[in-house]
Amino acid sequence: MAAGKGRKLVIVESPAKAKTIAGYLGGDFEVEASVGHIRDLPNPSELPADMKKGPYGKFAVDVDNDFAPYYVVDPDKKKKVAELKRLLKDASELYLATDEDREGEAIAWHLLEALKPRVPVKRMVFHEITREAIQRAVNDTRELDTRLVDAQETRRILDRLYGYEVSPVLWRKVRQGLSAGRVQSVATRMVVERERERMAFVKASYWDVEGDFTPGGPAQQFTARLSSVDGSRVASGRDFADDGRLVTSAGKGVVHLDEALARRIADAVAATNARVTDVQEKPYTRRPSAPFTTSTLQQEASRKLRLSSKNAMRVAQRLYENGYITYMRTDSTTLSDAALTAARSQARDMYGAEYVPDSPRRYEKKVKNAQEAHEAIRPAGDRFRSPAQVAGQLRGEEFALYELIWKRTVASQMADARGSTATVRLAVDTAVEGAQSVEFSASGTVITFKGFLAAYEEGRDDEAVARAEAAEEERRLPKLSQGVELEVTRAEAEGHETTPPARYTEATLVKAMEERGIGRPSTYAATIGTIQDRGYVFTKGQALVPTWLAFAVTRLLEEHFGELVDYEFTASMEEDLDRIAGGEEGRVAWLKRFYFGDEATTGEGLRGLVDDLGEIDAKEISTIPLGEGMVVRVGRYGPYVEEVVPAGVDLATGEVAEGATGTPRRATITDDVAPDEMTPAKARELLEVAADDGRVLGRDPETGREIVARAGRYGPYVTEVIEDEGAGETSETDAKPRARKTAKAAKAKPRTASLFKDMDLASLDLETALKLLSLPRVVGVDGEGIEITAQNGRYGPYLKKGTDSRSLQTEQQLFDITLDEALAIYAQPKQRGRAAAAPPLKELGADPVSGKPVVVKDGRFGPYVTDGETNATLRKDDDPGSITPERGFELLAEKRAKGPTTRKRAVKKTAKKATTKTAAKTAAKRTTAKRATKKA
Repeated sequence: MAAGKGRKLVIVESPAKAKTIAGYLGGDFEVEASVGHIRDLPNPSELPADMKKGPYGKFAVDVDNDFAPYYVVDPDKKKKVAELKRLLKDASELYLATDEDREGEAIAWHLLEALKPRVPVKRMVFHEITREAIQRAVNDTRELDTRLVDAQETRRILDRLYGYEVSPVLWRKVRQGLSAGRVQSVATRMVVERERERMAFVKASYWDVEGDFTPGGPAQQFTARLSSVDGSRVASGRDFADDGRLVTSAGKGVVHLDEALARRIADAVAATNARVTDVQEKPYTRRPSAPFTTSTLQQEASRKLRLSSKNAMRVAQRLYENGYITYMRTDSTTLSDAALTAARSQARDMYGAEYVPDSPRRYEKKVKNAQEAHEAIRPAGDRFRSPAQVAGQLRGEEFALYELIWKRTVASQMADARGSTATVRLAVDTAVEGAQSVEFSASGTVITFKGFLAAYEEGRDDEAVARAEAAEEERRLPKLSQGVELEVTRAEAEGHETTPPARYTEATLVKAMEERGIGRPSTYAATIGTIQDRGYVFTKGQALVPTWLAFAVTRLLEEHFGELVDYEFTASMEEDLDRIAGGEEGRVAWLKRFYFGDEATTGEGLRGLVDDLGEIDAKEISTIPLGEGMVVRVGRYGPYVEEVVPAGVDLATGEVAEGATGTPRRATITDDVAPDEMTPAKARELLEVAADDGRVLGRDPETGREIVARAGRYGPYVTEVIEDEGAGETSETDAKPRARKTAKAAKAKPRTASLFKDMDLASLDLETALKLLSLPRVVGVDGEGIEITAQNGRYGPYLKKGTDSRSLQTEQQLFDITLDEALAIYAQPKQRGRAAAAPPLKELGADPVSGKPVVVKDGRFGPYVTDGETNATLRKDDDPGSITPERGFELLAEKRAKGPTTRKRAVKKTAKKATTKTAAKTAAKRTTAKRATKKA
């Protein structure tokens, strides 16, 4: 429906938000959604042909002209933009009502640029979608904040430069299709570093003693733990370093109990009494947590509701758009005066006046790089709807998240929890050598006034610590005084082992990123989703586990782009974006320093880092040592373990033997083995399994047969195992039919296929094996009804149509070639004898040195790049189909620097052979001519 003449057009991001707001504004307004961003930087490949070779060709950003971006309307948004233009044509005013943050401000600016309105434009902002808030926003508009737009545009260009410069390095040196990013690469590094700590971790064992004591009767019994021996504190898990060493505090002795001494102490304590040496009682006070920010909401949603960061934000988005909560992307912990009043009055009504302090609680956010002064996340409106009031409107995750937000907000304005904590110390004389006098201690907390705990209690990331604290808070010690004798009813020695640092969960990773100032609340969910989608991280329960691919990528970035994945440097970039948003820093000046470097401080920019990488050993980068001659390598088809055997060692006996090759053994690492579990012993186990008659890859889901990868006499191959389908007991009546089945199964031949030249037996997976076994593949049928198949033969891949065979360029074409491409090959005349020159595999553009066009060709010794004068062979990790122009120019430059190859002897020999052959042919022709003359 078109906007009526004189109606005001309001543009928001989402249809759900548009529907809610339209109900509050009435018939004078037309509310439409842009459905997010409408314009962005295109991929360089999508640029118009005349721009691909110009200054925008590499990034869609002109880095030499003040980093001018080239924006295009997204193809799927062209219809939406046309609709908005049509509505704007009949409107009297335009209200841009996108979110009030950098992203929302940028969307509003792009709408202005694309729509080019000729009517008055107003920027309308609000933090919640309620009738009162929307009506206030309509009457209190402002101008577009170009500083926020500059900050967002800087971030977008920064991410484009970072990704497009660094990602190609990963493609060449690790694997095709990988990506690097300003925040995602740092988040990946954090997960990898935690796994490295776990891999380097050495367990330490320690013992202590636990006992039950009572001043008289089971009702007063309590449990205490051994705390000191002969005046020295008993070591606990926190006293050991990650390498298993005991770390003692300066000036304080720590005793490390072993099993034998702990058991002697327990036996001695059990046979005597204890006496109270000290009793202390202190008041206990606990304050409520601040209202939710984006990161704390994601953390609590993960702990209490088991929602991923992505799902938590998705649910919160729906709650916001439907008017249940305030804006869900915020760093702020502040509440408006109206919200403070609402929370306090609701707490008073539900729990009583004594549960509400005399004055409102105000929280100041103490996080690095806090930005955008929104409110905290809270229930919407000047009066909060309780969970009971929305129970009929919200279901499932939406209700659970709303309830969590409501509880946190109301609790933040409630009184402290109060109580008392008692600590008692007990002494026991044991007469044990090395432990003459020992001391036990116990603590217990009694909550006398629950305060905010009546509404809400924040979760903990460490469940063991949370349980211990909860147990202590619930424990009530009996009334004791110094000198009282206690009966020992139980004393037992207990052994413990230290545990490695816990892996990050989504909640703890978000918390760590926020504490370091890395990223923004609006990016956390997307960042964690990205590193999982890219194959850098997977989940194991709630834990985030890095893949071996993440290890290789992180190592390359640390060694060659160290500054870009440095935590402080990444956080400082966020601070710089904040300064741009505040007008304290210029967009162009900052981007110049980042990309080109700063001459004043001799700082190297991104372009310098990429241009001066030096030699990167791809194999070394993708190798992770395990020790004892075992390494993990990240191959093209996945990770595998390899035993590096010195040359001259017989693999069968381990002894030096004449003629031994030292060929390494390899085995694929399956997905169920986490990096910290891959010990040298585990590696040997995998190698032994792989050496035992091939490696089982899995079962064909269609046939149910096992698929096995083996190293054969003529090279590696895959095959299927056909079991005896007639095996098992049979009755006399069905013996003959079953025998026929058995005979038929015996005659069936298993499908077998050789691996492609670029495939590795150790890293082959089931999916690839099934694709190989699917050959030959039927490509299609030509116009005469003749079937065309793609097959792999003795002399390489080829097409077959009846008796007509045509060669293919690459083995990959066996899977990829289409019917149209096959028909095009058959439309060409068949080559006899020496084949005609093949067309280039790819055109890379003009070489910056020679000025001549550079192409990728497939030669006798593999693919290479050439400008007609210089040829350079592609490296093993260079993919002919996706090689970039920059990489092609780099290979040619390296080849020129080495100079021409001297082949004088080879040329002479070749020339001599050619002369001999020519002479022989001439003599043969003369003889044939003479014979023909005689016959005539």
